[in-house]
Formats: sequence, structure tokens, C-alpha cells
Amino acid sequence: MTTVNRILLASHGTEGALAAEQTAINLCNKGAHIHHLIVVPTFWQGMTGDDWLNNGSTRDTFRRYLETELGKEADEHFERVSQAATEHELTYTKALVVGEPDECLLAASKEQNFDLVVMGSPRPKGKPGLRSRMITDPLTKGLKTPLLVVPYPDE
Repeated sequence: MTTVNRILLASHGTEGALAAEQTAINLCNKGAHIHHLIVVPTFWQGMTGDDWLNNGSTRDTFRRYLETELGKEADEHFERVSQAATEHELTYTKALVVGEPDECLLAASKEQNFDLVVMGSPRPKGKPGLRSRMITDPLTKGLKTPLLVVPYPDE
């Protein structure tokens, strides 16, 4: 398998994303660079709806709590990939963005000159959790960088 020097890694800690992380690390030459992107989908912004959070103060408190928890989770994912990159003598940068996953990945791919974009495949049917909305026609048609979709790991 060919090695690369600059990878954009879209990963958020699911089983499929973990497989993508390991593949990205293994593809890199010593001294290569991984830019780790975590996208918080925009639907999280709607989690502070006004159904049971019936006043502004309660909504703000819950919003801050939710943002803190999402931030802690992202930091754990960043730390795991950063540690693996360091162990393999790679450089590492990271970005946490809020938006539509496919649009954010496409935008990030244009910010630097990457050799490869790496991400995990969508979660198989029957697996608990949210289905990925990352692989879309606009993404696959808009990317100017090769895309590697790592297969979901076997049980």
C-alpha cells in the first residue's frame, strides 16, 4: 500500500471512525501530517428547543452543559489520535466545527493541500447509533483530493 504525507482525517470516535483513524496512521510516512476534523452536526443546535426548557435561563444552562459535554467528548477523540500520531512520529493538527458534515469536510479539504481524505464507512444497518450523512453526491463530486472510505470493521 502506498504511503502519503498529508491526510485529512474525518473521525468522531465511532467503530467505523476508529478503523479510519488506524488506517490513516498506517498510511503515513514518518514525519507526515494528519489533520483531524470532527464535525458536530447542526441538529445538535436544536437540542435546546423550548418544549421542556420553558425559559431562557434554563435553555442557556442546558446549552452550556451540552456544549461542555460535546467539547469533552471531542477532546477525548483528539487526544487519542494525537497520541497515535506522536507514537508514529507524525505531526498533528485538529479542528472542531459545527455544520453539515459533508459541507464541512469539503470546506476543510480546500483549506490545505492534502494527499488523501480518510473517513470510515457509514454504520451498517442494525448497528445502534446515528447514520452518517457524510458521504453525499456534493461531497464526492466536489472533492479534488482522493477519498478513502475505510470499511466498517468486522465483528
